[in-house]
Amino acid sequence: METVSYLGVTLLRWRVGSSTFLARPEAGARLIAWHLTHADGTERDVLHWPELTSLAGFAKVRGGNPILFPFSARTFLEGEQNFWRVPHLGERRPMPMHGFARTSTFTLLNADQRGFEARLVPDATTREAYPYDYEFTVAYRFAPLALVCELSLTNLGATRLPWSAGHHFYFTLPWHSGAYHADYRIQIPATRRHRHGPIGHLEPGPALGRETTFADPALHDTIHTGLTGAIVSFGPTDGPSRVTVRHGVADVPPPGAAFVTWTENSTSPFYCVEPWMGPPNAPEHGIGLHWVEPGQTSRFTVQLGVS
Repeated sequence: METVSYLGVTLLRWRVGSSTFLARPEAGARLIAWHLTHADGTERDVLHWPELTSLAGFAKVRGGNPILFPFSARTFLEGEQNFWRVPHLGERRPMPMHGFARTSTFTLLNADQRGFEARLVPDATTREAYPYDYEFTVAYRFAPLALVCELSLTNLGATRLPWSAGHHFYFTLPWHSGAYHADYRIQIPATRRHRHGPIGHLEPGPALGRETTFADPALHDTIHTGLTGAIVSFGPTDGPSRVTVRHGVADVPPPGAAFVTWTENSTSPFYCVEPWMGPPNAPEHGIGLHWVEPGQTSRFTVQLGVS
């Protein structure tokens, strides 16, 4: 592990085999980049990070892996976006899009040659949105062709607390010169698809098969549930190179678990494949909502691999 300067801030960098990882743990526990160096000296970006001239708006940069906590995407309360009802108080509270981890300060707990662990520092904004006594940590472990990220939520209070966190991985696509989204296929072991409705409800999604190309417009902004397996994989239609995303540690994720696929447009240099504990608006509809009892710790682990 080493430190590097980037636009006036200090990043941590890990070189593990052919992989290089860059992160800014104190700002949202943000993994910024992952790239591979091939034997011939050429490089491949696994995770996309745009060329920047400033870190203004860092939390909303489309790249790396923003952490989504305590809830993923939009929450609604009786049709009103960015609000939710705190169960034990019965109160209406604000909840930003994708929660507040990506905009929060984290304390670096430890960093070594294979990764780091950081803990969210609550402030007035987070306490207003999520009025619980807790510790939320993000831990990354890096390997030559893989990474593992574990989200941990410990309940320090006397009231059980809800969460439905997720990841927003921006995968570089295409990663071959002259290629297009249509030149890559994705396999998702889902039996149901949804779209997020305008007032927070889940609507029926497109009829997709287990495998499709990234050029399929039906793939965009789709929530995949009813998972029969934990692994999504994707790669070129005519080559052996693959990326795998594993949801959790069990062979089959729990009911309500989801993958989300999203990009900006057909020519974007990335496609997001996002493992979430549950669909958007979990506090209202309850699908994929998890509870942590007082004194207990709940974990959500994902693993990425390349070949």
